[in-house]
Amino acid sequence: MASTEPERHHKEEDDAPAADDEDTGAQVAPIVKLEEVAVSTGEENEDPIIDLKAKLYRFDKDGNQWKERGAGSVKLLKHKQSGKVRLVMRQSKTLKICANHLVLPTMSVQEHAGNDKSCVWHATDFADGELKDELFCIRFASVENCKNFMETFQEIAESQKSKEENKDATAAADALDKLSVGDKKGKEKADEEVHAAVKGDESKTDEEKKIEEPASST
Repeated sequence: MASTEPERHHKEEDDAPAADDEDTGAQVAPIVKLEEVAVSTGEENEDPIIDLKAKLYRFDKDGNQWKERGAGSVKLLKHKQSGKVRLVMRQSKTLKICANHLVLPTMSVQEHAGNDKSCVWHATDFADGELKDELFCIRFASVENCKNFMETFQEIAESQKSKEENKDATAAADALDKLSVGDKKGKEKADEEVHAAVKGDESKTDEEKKIEEPASST
């Protein structure tokens, strides 16, 4: 009598479900097609001058204490057209803005007392969507990074001051130039009027001049 075991074994293999990693050859179309979205950071028209990792604090006047604002990357960005420089800092994970303000000629940065890895400065900040006067303190991982930040920040503030002075000087020179041109045109116009009057008087006949002359009193 012939054994039926091989046939049974072969049948069991046919009935067995396909393994998870077995390629069945079926083509499954995606349920939702995702479009690539371009994300704008607002920094496309700016060139980075400095980009350092740090932790930022703001001084809470009501509580009279420092409060952590976020840890992430602090950047100094220069606008390609206007040349203005702003400070932007985002939190490392959420990318939430924790500082956003222009570096102005009136600003100065100083080392935080008792910590050579930290420095402080005042700014009118726009991180929360409205202008606020803030006292910031930023702490770096090394003394070198802190010095680099302070020196770059101060150089930018000084350069912005020079730009403002040059702008004021240019505006004053333009005003003087316009005033000089106006005076010159006024003088030329007056000279033309006098010349026209003299020329008109010379063209008059002797009879016309006698008529215009007042009668002498006897």
